Amino acid sequence: MIVRGGRTGGPNGVSPELAELADTVLQPGFVGVEAPDWLRRRLAGGLGGVALYSRNLVDGEQVRTLTAALRAENPDVVIATDEEAGDVTRLEVLTGSSRPGNLALGAVDDPELTELIAREVGLDMAAAGINLNYAPVVDVNSDLDNPVVGTRAFGTDPWLVARQARAWVTGLQSAGVAGCAKHFPGHGATAVDSHDDLPTVAYSAEELAATTLPPYRAVIEAGVRAVMTGHLLVPAYDPDSPATMSGRILVGLLREELGFDGLIVTDGVEMPSVAGRYGVTGAAVRALAAGADAICVGGERKGPGVVGFIRNAIMAAVADGTLPEERLAEAASRVRSLAAWSAARRRTAGATVPEGGPAGLAAARRALRVRGDGLPLPSAPQVIELVSETNIAVDRATPWGVASPLAALLPGTTALRLGAEDTLPPPAAGRPLVIVVRDAHRHAWVADRLGALLSRRPDAIVVEMGLPGPATPGATHITTHGATAASGRAAAELLAGHHRPRN
Repeated sequence: MIVRGGRTGGPNGVSPELAELADTVLQPGFVGVEAPDWLRRRLAGGLGGVALYSRNLVDGEQVRTLTAALRAENPDVVIATDEEAGDVTRLEVLTGSSRPGNLALGAVDDPELTELIAREVGLDMAAAGINLNYAPVVDVNSDLDNPVVGTRAFGTDPWLVARQARAWVTGLQSAGVAGCAKHFPGHGATAVDSHDDLPTVAYSAEELAATTLPPYRAVIEAGVRAVMTGHLLVPAYDPDSPATMSGRILVGLLREELGFDGLIVTDGVEMPSVAGRYGVTGAAVRALAAGADAICVGGERKGPGVVGFIRNAIMAAVADGTLPEERLAEAASRVRSLAAWSAARRRTAGATVPEGGPAGLAAARRALRVRGDGLPLPSAPQVIELVSETNIAVDRATPWGVASPLAALLPGTTALRLGAEDTLPPPAAGRPLVIVVRDAHRHAWVADRLGALLSRRPDAIVVEMGLPGPATPGATHITTHGATAASGRAAAELLAGHHRPRN
């Protein structure tokens, strides 16, 4: 039991041991590419984690310098980021991922390939000084109109997702980087983005067991070190509290029924889906009381002061009995255990890329699917890329498309990138036309523009770089299953005749 006040109390009667426990369970983000003074001070005082986002990362040398600076203040700090190695990438945010994402790997459905790709991801992260990856996404894409999952999921079949997720976790963790399966208990059957509001998962307990839970069972059996909660209302288990703040879900379902004993991390507690209901500090305290072990705080919306507010709220909750002290101590212990596991594992994991070299481009080629026979292009085309809005998890600075890599292969290729407000020009006459879209079925304006272009040029080739819809328009239709740099390059090679299409 930690004594507050009295002979062990610090200033204002605050126990240093209690303050350290509260600091240990926090994983805040920050703004900038260098560690700010406030973060250094918090780390030196016992802050247990830091979350890195694309705004913090420039290149390998800068990231290594940054993580070394963080560890200079606290050698045991857990440094985390979202490196899904697909459309959501942090280490390659300025170039696009050199590997295909989950949907492409699910389309190939070769667990050995998936394990290889994930091991490469882990080696890159370990070299960068990062020891917790908020990945993989193990949501099952049950609703094609889901606004947050899309190409981040391995697919729509729970058992395909389960075997792919198992392989991804195994590969990642073989490099000494902890995996974090998300978004528990499953974000795939929702119509609302939890970055904006609180989604409801309307499945019964039986439907959840058959659809969203098999991937979690698989990764738990594979030894995944962490699970991230989704800000989701799941009435089948708890009609009142979101999963992040539900003991019935975090303890009753995840711990007791599924047998998970690793680190439970929250999704960002500043997200409106929970902060709008409970406040940032209220969401953090409720999550810890419900069974979460680490509190992720994005850091860009509330500023650095929010970390102190959350720590103080945690200590106040212990003082008034809202948060049992033993629960906080248990959470801090799991954070420290993950850090110790990673340190021990990375000493023996090895640091070389697997034999055969990086596998990203080869995997992206295998994920391509083609309908029609208009390949390869007879000459340099006009490329029109319709740029639809992505969800907040996909960084808008990350380049995507086919025009740039195709121009390198077929000099003379020209390109137009059009948004919803742009006027659609007539396509160039006498040249092949390639139309590139992303989630065309989810955006009415994209479907309308695509239809208008195809009415004028029914011979056009359509490249879908998002989640495939039920239709495959165009004389020739290419599906990449993702908009990574590797996927764009693979599609460009196919168009230029550098490799044969797969059906």
